[in-house]
Amino acid sequence: MPDSPVASAAPDAKHSGTLSAAISNAVVGLLHDYTGRGPTRARTTIGADTIVVTLRDSLTKAERTLADRGQATEVLAMRRAFQDTMRNDLVAAVESLTGRTVEAFLSDNLHEPDVAVEIFLMAPHDGNGRRERAMGDGQTQPAD
Repeated sequence: MPDSPVASAAPDAKHSGTLSAAISNAVVGLLHDYTGRGPTRARTTIGADTIVVTLRDSLTKAERTLADRGQATEVLAMRRAFQDTMRNDLVAAVESLTGRTVEAFLSDNLHEPDVAVEIFLMAPHDGNGRRERAMGDGQTQPAD
């Protein structure tokens, strides 16, 4: 159940809000499918070349119990294993919804507070759908 999605640096707020909600729903659904329980809150923020999904209250009761009893390191290691396993499905969902290529995917969790982030770095483009090449100095040029 996503929070009111927030879109930043997107030209069409209505479309961006719908896209944010769709990405939140896809990520929550995949987490539920893989772990048996999805987070209770999700928010997707869309930037020019970055999509960040913030998830809250995603640990299962068993994971919370283990973390509360000194096994947080093991719980977080298991979550990293899930994230690695889900990587291809998460990337495919975001690429399908956005019509863009995910260049890099990063993911991390905390147990206190119970929060996770899924970060998708999108292949840059010039606004006309053409890919740009990063020049390393904050500038870009059209790719060959």
